[in-house]
Amino acid sequence: MRYDLVIFDNDGVLVDSEPISNQILAAYLTELGHPTTYEESLRDFMGGSVQRIRDVVREKSGRPLPEDFEVSFHARVFEEFRRRLVAVPGVETVLEKLAADGVPYCVGSSGSHERIRVALTKTGLFERFGADRIFSSQDVGRGKPAPDLFLHAAREMGVEPGRCAVVEDSPLGVRAAVAAGMDVYGFTAMTPAEKLVGAGATALFTDMAELPQLLQ
Repeated sequence: MRYDLVIFDNDGVLVDSEPISNQILAAYLTELGHPTTYEESLRDFMGGSVQRIRDVVREKSGRPLPEDFEVSFHARVFEEFRRRLVAVPGVETVLEKLAADGVPYCVGSSGSHERIRVALTKTGLFERFGADRIFSSQDVGRGKPAPDLFLHAAREMGVEPGRCAVVEDSPLGVRAAVAAGMDVYGFTAMTPAEKLVGAGATALFTDMAELPQLLQ
């Protein structure tokens, strides 16, 4: 394999969380007086941090979200995660293949450490990573589309950026990987292919079964 490290986004790549979290986000923003559809939530916020949600809402409406927005939002999301979150089909096989080939992998997610832990624990994936291979936007000053998170993950894992591959499903994440000088493989399960191509994806795939061959 030509990479020394594979960095996985979490939401939508490891766990099938984007439909759940964006349904809840759209409903909660609407409840707070910022009418938002599910489609608009995916378009504007998928792949971004909670701080990005705050910034975009303030920019659009001129009004800030409540101070307790993150706590309330995550309480709603975690409740649903614990009820019905599942792993992305085929991702466990990909992780097993990387482990068998001796290729290190880690998580680089816009979500908080708590969100990542809840999601990976519910889906049985946490033990495949462990806390020392999970990196969050909380760890850096700027979230995606800035390259900071991916550069931080590479540095902590002891790998040069140019030897890293990133697996992403959002334009924000693809742009972050490109800015970090990393190849990035765009998962098109929920995002139109043209958006990932436009953001600079190295290659695209629609099924996790395709990924190991792409990484060779």
